[in-house]
Amino acid sequence: MLSDSSVSVESMDHIDEKLHSVRITARGPKAAIEIDGRRVDPGAFKGYAISHQEGEPPQVVLYTGGYAETVFEGLARVAVADASDPGPAAVAFLTAIDAEELERAALARPDLGTGPRSLTEAMLTQLQEWARGH
Repeated sequence: MLSDSSVSVESMDHIDEKLHSVRITARGPKAAIEIDGRRVDPGAFKGYAISHQEGEPPQVVLYTGGYAETVFEGLARVAVADASDPGPAAVAFLTAIDAEELERAALARPDLGTGPRSLTEAMLTQLQEWARGH
C-alpha cells in the first residue's frame, strides 16, 4: 500500500450535468480535499469514497464529520453522505442472539484456547462469523 497518493477526478463527457473538479491528496491517515480549487476544511469530512463506471462521470462521496459548510462546483459528481450510526444495527443483531447457543458454539470452536479471556475471544469470533453470515 502506498503511503502517499494523489487522485484527480475529472470528467468532461457530461457537460450538461453539474460536475465538479475534485482533487484528493492522501498522506497516511489524512487527506487534503479540494473542490474546484478550493480546499475543504479538514474537519468538515471524516472520509470519502470514489467510484467510476464506464460511460458515467466519476462520483465522489464525502462523509460529513458533524458539519459541512462548503460550496461545491466542478467536474465530478459530488455527493455528501452522513455515515450511519452502526449502533442500532449492532443492538438488533445482539438482541437476536441466543446466549445458550452462543456459549455452545464458542465452546465447540476448534480454535478455543485455554488461556485467560479465551472463551470471550471465541465468543467474539463466533459473533463476527454470524454477523458475516457464516
